[in-house]
Amino acid sequence: MGDLHWTTSLSSTSENGIRIRGYDLVELIGTVPFPSVLYLLYTGELPTPPIAKLIDAIMVASIDHGPGAPSALAARTAASGGAPLGAAAAAGLLTLGKFHGAAVQDAMEAIRQVVDSSAQMDLDRAADTVVAEWRQAGRRIAGFGHRQHKRQDPRLERLFELAREANVPGNHLRAARAIQDALTRATGKELPINIDGALAAILGEIGFPVTLSNALFIVARLTGILAHAHEEITTMPPMRRIDPVDFGYAGPANRELQIAN
Repeated sequence: MGDLHWTTSLSSTSENGIRIRGYDLVELIGTVPFPSVLYLLYTGELPTPPIAKLIDAIMVASIDHGPGAPSALAARTAASGGAPLGAAAAAGLLTLGKFHGAAVQDAMEAIRQVVDSSAQMDLDRAADTVVAEWRQAGRRIAGFGHRQHKRQDPRLERLFELAREANVPGNHLRAARAIQDALTRATGKELPINIDGALAAILGEIGFPVTLSNALFIVARLTGILAHAHEEITTMPPMRRIDPVDFGYAGPANRELQIAN
């Protein structure tokens, strides 16, 4: 090892094998679901079954939000101009930022600040204090408010329900709701927890690395971006003018999920 210029703790390959964080990839294949291997790669350990279910749920909740999302529009625009699938998807990924998708890390910071402050004061006062400090500094608290789901993000309750089923402590979930209420008091507007805020609260509960928190959303949303780019390439005329709001849905009608026992 002393002659090597640099090392990694993520993976290794040899003539006869591939290992991810020490685990034989062949043993993982068909045994461990993709979100759990992602968790292994990002954190160094395989998740417990409840946390594995939670990570899977987070990624399903983040997979797509319609053709009007900036990332989908950017991917479709690039594809319409002749970009191949990968390049079109890259264009969509480049739109993910503090206002669209990649805001989980910032939301985690605010939620964690409220959790820490609540050790010295009640939760509502802690949330009011953090909101006031951020507003005074000219900082927007990410993870709250949604251009379409103005009263409540439909994904929120299911995600929080699964978090409670995983027996997380609940401090970050309560702090997120406290920030939501504090923002309403401070602004007079309803700013519900959005998907970024929900992910931030849940990932905070399980101690997920803050600096990798945006990655889960990005990996999941890339799936949807690729689907939009592929549909554009295979079904739409090139160089079309893509209206960001005047579009409709032409897929299967509402379907009930059938789960086999």
